[in-house]
Amino acid sequence: MLSVTARKAFGDFSLNAGWSSDRPIVALVGPSGSGKTLTLQCIAGLIAPQSGRIVCSGRTLFDSETGINLRPQARRVGYVFQGYALFPHMTVAQNVSYGVPRRMEARSDRVRDIIGRLGLGALTSRYPADLSGGQQQRVALARALATDPDVLLLDEPFSALDAPLRRELSTELAQTLREWGKLVVLVTHDLPEAYQIADVVVLYEHGSTTGAVSKNDLLWHPSSERVARLIGARNILRGTIADGSGESIVLDWRGGRLEAARSPSHRLDARAGDPLAFFVRPEYVRLIRKNRPLTDGLRQTNVFRGDIVGERDEGTTWVLFFRLARPGTPSQGSYDLEIEIPKLVYERLSISTDRQWDVSIHAGSIQVLPGR
Repeated sequence: MLSVTARKAFGDFSLNAGWSSDRPIVALVGPSGSGKTLTLQCIAGLIAPQSGRIVCSGRTLFDSETGINLRPQARRVGYVFQGYALFPHMTVAQNVSYGVPRRMEARSDRVRDIIGRLGLGALTSRYPADLSGGQQQRVALARALATDPDVLLLDEPFSALDAPLRRELSTELAQTLREWGKLVVLVTHDLPEAYQIADVVVLYEHGSTTGAVSKNDLLWHPSSERVARLIGARNILRGTIADGSGESIVLDWRGGRLEAARSPSHRLDARAGDPLAFFVRPEYVRLIRKNRPLTDGLRQTNVFRGDIVGERDEGTTWVLFFRLARPGTPSQGSYDLEIEIPKLVYERLSISTDRQWDVSIHAGSIQVLPGR
């Protein structure tokens, strides 16, 4: 269990972090300058918050009210810095053993075990300059684990790596962290990276935080429109409740009716006529083939006619910008919906020349957002 409450002001910037988690791996996600690394430094004891409380595995590391502020050496924290911060004049073995207290029993055995478990046995006599980015990361991780910490802090561990290596090593790192069974706090600005490695996610924005939320709940059931925007949800739209009395919610949107499934994780206290926000994932908007007749179900539920008014090639996928044929102002400026489809589908349906389509939206793919 890790619980963090930390408030710290630096000039015009103020950190006001508050979250707790009993899951093994927590990811702090947000743009640069939002307070993620500052939170790690507060946990590690490198910076003292002006107020707050930090508790790790039942041990109070900091408490402004009682005056507790353990020295970094007493906190049992392992820290992997951005860029790894390996000692260039030391070998791999020397880097790994550097942080291990000399009084620790079987010190050399522990260093040897960690080096072996992280696949560094053939590299012990090499210097950091002779290592690849992935090897340097493993050395930094080994050095942090060598002290047997209660919590491991990882500050942008992939920032120095290129995209293909990031993808490869994020899978490797996730497996390694779970094998060691340590509490982990990972800082990243990359949400997919957080989903791949972490159990729960804390969003940072201008020094403020959300609570720690399971990655699946965050992805599929964000707690507010603000959170949906923070995770980069697209097709965030606004409508009015036409009927919320049944198992589904019927919305008035763009001059028509849209049926949405109720979210199992959010209670919706709203009545007919109340405005609300919702979002539709672009990959869940389906183009209906011209030679496929509409079934009765499709005629009744969430089928719209319109035109593709723009597109964006993203390599393996295309993003289409779709405007309804109905009169009125489009929901998102010049279009109503983003639609994401594989490149093969784009080519087979001749979308570059065929711009008029019917689309359907499954009720379960419409995520209604609580109004808070």
